Amino acid sequence: MVADEQTWFHPAGSHPEDGWTDVIDGRIPGWQHTGIRIGAIVDGGELRLPEDDVERIIVPLAGSFHVRFDGAAGNGEQSLEGRASVFEGPTDTLYLGPRTGATITGAGRVAVAEAPTTVHRGAAYVPVTAVPVELRGAGRASRQVHNFGTPAALDAAKLIVCEVITPAGNWSSYPPHKHDTLVPGAESNLEEIYYYETAVERGADAPTAAAPFALHRTSASDDRAIDEFREVHSGDIALVPYGWHGPAVAAPGYDMYYLNVMAGPDPERVWNITDHPAHGWVRAQWESEAIDPRLPYTKETLR
Repeated sequence: MVADEQTWFHPAGSHPEDGWTDVIDGRIPGWQHTGIRIGAIVDGGELRLPEDDVERIIVPLAGSFHVRFDGAAGNGEQSLEGRASVFEGPTDTLYLGPRTGATITGAGRVAVAEAPTTVHRGAAYVPVTAVPVELRGAGRASRQVHNFGTPAALDAAKLIVCEVITPAGNWSSYPPHKHDTLVPGAESNLEEIYYYETAVERGADAPTAAAPFALHRTSASDDRAIDEFREVHSGDIALVPYGWHGPAVAAPGYDMYYLNVMAGPDPERVWNITDHPAHGWVRAQWESEAIDPRLPYTKETLR
């Protein structure tokens, strides 16, 4: 199948369903291995997760939540302290294995990363104090990564999930890279979702007319056609079925966040990448550069 220009980019609110503002899953043509739900709850409201053959990670974006779950992953409840905004730093999360339904209450915005699987896993709470925080890159390629759903931090069946904060003017998902062909020990075959949020950079005195944005790029790595160069705003979702992806660029004046959801058909749950041959050399530059002093972003540095 050759994708048209609408297939891999989904503006905020373009897929509402059952109270969720966006639901992306295998009903998107050409999409198989990952999904995401984005929802907003006001006091007294709730969002429901059906008992399907999918594993999930519940990620507070803004606000605090309470989750009641019941199914193959067990029966129980878990409060999620959450955060005021994605730019505050990491959050606690809750993993639920397949065939487990849930009800989410509270107030704020929440994301749910998904991957189809029938491999059983129990529920697992990851407190914010246990989230590995990585400062990746250097100089204008500095960014902050929260690795709460990676193989080193979470025992999942298929899901690999993390989130990235990129300060205004910096480049992320750089150098461009791919993971669309299984080469054991060298490269994985993984679909990837980018869920974006943007905001006026910390400390800036911006006018009310300011319109935070970032840029997203995906291009072909072989004969599978894909060519995406998008201006993205809060709530937009970019899908990467294959191909080189990156850079994701935070425009000057605007901080950028994205939630990455990855999974694929490989027998091993691992994130191995191949750098773009024309741009991979820039990694060596980081050895002589310092991490952006604006990082890390935490609740304390907001003050």
